[in-house]
Amino acid sequence: MDEETKSPLRVHSYAELARTREESGPYRTPEGEGEPVIRLEFAEKILNLCRANSLWPMTFGTACCAIEMMALGMARFDMSRYGAEVFRPSPRQCDLMIVAGTINRKMAPAVITLYEQMAAPKWVIAMGNCAISGGPFKVDENYNVVEGVDRLIPVDVHVPGCPPRPEGLLEGILKLQEKMTGTRFPFPQFRPPREKKGEG
Repeated sequence: MDEETKSPLRVHSYAELARTREESGPYRTPEGEGEPVIRLEFAEKILNLCRANSLWPMTFGTACCAIEMMALGMARFDMSRYGAEVFRPSPRQCDLMIVAGTINRKMAPAVITLYEQMAAPKWVIAMGNCAISGGPFKVDENYNVVEGVDRLIPVDVHVPGCPPRPEGLLEGILKLQEKMTGTRFPFPQFRPPREKKGEG
């Protein structure tokens, strides 16, 4: 195949192009410096706190990593405690894509389309070795596997493992919240004070 042929897989810079599109917009300077024309830091801080505690992940996953992702939504792990409650069926209702599993060349255009249809601002978590680097399927004979979803879309958090346990994905969500707000637990869970011994 000719190296000059344009294809979503050959464009390693598609992730850079998507990031540039998000950083440039109606509220950015015409020089392209990436700074907003009007900056309301306090309002942005409140919005980021609200966004971090109301993540809407998309129902998207393949193979074994998707099973671990489903387990995170069950009662044992209960990701709703941290603000990422319901997996949405439509990308237009989502702001978090958790890429769980192998991405092949046939699926790559669909992944890009889903990412572009998501509501902005949006974030991506690459879950598992297959999504991060191609995993055990990355061999010379297997030309069909994309060696990392970050070649297609910008990735914010990588969760390594084959497959990672639900606790690993939960840690990835907490890292994403920390990246969004600058604090580990944006709204920490309420813990009632312990009663001292001897108090009746």
